[in-house]
Amino acid sequence: MTFEITSKEIKVTAPMREKLAMKYAKLERFNIPMINPHVTITKDKNCIKKLEASIHLPQGQLLAVSEGEDLYAAITILGQKLERQLNKYSDKHAAHSSGKEQCRAGVISGEELPDEKVSDDELEVAEY
Repeated sequence: MTFEITSKEIKVTAPMREKLAMKYAKLERFNIPMINPHVTITKDKNCIKKLEASIHLPQGQLLAVSEGEDLYAAITILGQKLERQLNKYSDKHAAHSSGKEQCRAGVISGEELPDEKVSDDELEVAEY
């Protein structure tokens, strides 16, 4: 997976790039197309590193922010946040689309549907 890394104050080294690539590779197991993933690394006055990640999805966007003095620990936390959000996104999508056939069949409502068809002769017409 290709992703962009933007950093102004901190030089992006090969181990940092590998750690981010490993975290993004872990997100690929959800089989959701990720469009234009981007990571921004900044540094505050107090040497606190801040990572911001954004991933565009077919039906939304994931945003995660992580801060810490140790950049590699912040990368790990950022990966966990993105994984949690992507898991929630995939479960929501599955929950909205599942159960429609069961609902139509009456399984979810608890009603038992008759197995045999009733002919028009057997129906009683109520007069008002």
